[in-house]
Amino acid sequence: MKRQNVRTLSLVVCTFTYLLVGAAVFDALESETERKRWNHLLELKAALVRKYDISEADYRMMEVAIIENKPHKAGPQWKFAGAFYFSTVVLAMIGYGHSTPVTIGGKAFCMAYAMVGIPLGLIMFQSIGERLNKFASVVIRRAKQYMKCKKEEATEMNLMFATGLLSSVIITTGAAVFSKYEGWSYFDSFYYCFVTLTTIGFGDYVALQVILVTNLVDNNIKYSVLVFYATYHLTITYLSPDILASLYELAQI
Repeated sequence: MKRQNVRTLSLVVCTFTYLLVGAAVFDALESETERKRWNHLLELKAALVRKYDISEADYRMMEVAIIENKPHKAGPQWKFAGAFYFSTVVLAMIGYGHSTPVTIGGKAFCMAYAMVGIPLGLIMFQSIGERLNKFASVVIRRAKQYMKCKKEEATEMNLMFATGLLSSVIITTGAAVFSKYEGWSYFDSFYYCFVTLTTIGFGDYVALQVILVTNLVDNNIKYSVLVFYATYHLTITYLSPDILASLYELAQI
């Protein structure tokens, strides 16, 4: 068997093994809690139906209204500030899912917008990352000169360390800010920042969705901060494309 085929097969086996291990761990950690929460919700539903003598149809209508309203506690999502935030989330491929187009025109435009915008955004983030990469290389070289190191050039390990350090600073400081203004625990805020940085975007935690914002100016400012934070996250992700290329080459060895 060719070496290329062996490497590909090995990667497939390792990836699926990793998926199986992840599934087993999540099952062990989350399934029991899910069962208890589900049973508790069923008990609450039964108690509510008995207390107010609600029919099944009326309960379903209430359920739909509550579910549809829950993600939008911050008010209208499609004013310009919220729409700009949504556009940024689309280009950044975070996809929280808290706000989605419901009209046929909105869905069609979203698909066309994403097809053009995502490659454009990736190119922009990578270009900015390259400039930051050059800046980081200059800073590292100056620091090595100051410390009189033998090798003054910035190595890939130096850049990886700088990228990891900067990402850690962004996540920890962002977690502190979101913890203060969103009322989340620090761990939940850290989790939210990590999910945003990695563009996973589960949507279980989304900023500006907990407390109703009635001041339009304040709302626009907070949306702007979130847009900046998400954009900065993606820029850091593409801080060192040379490192990503090196890791890819390493995987081919």
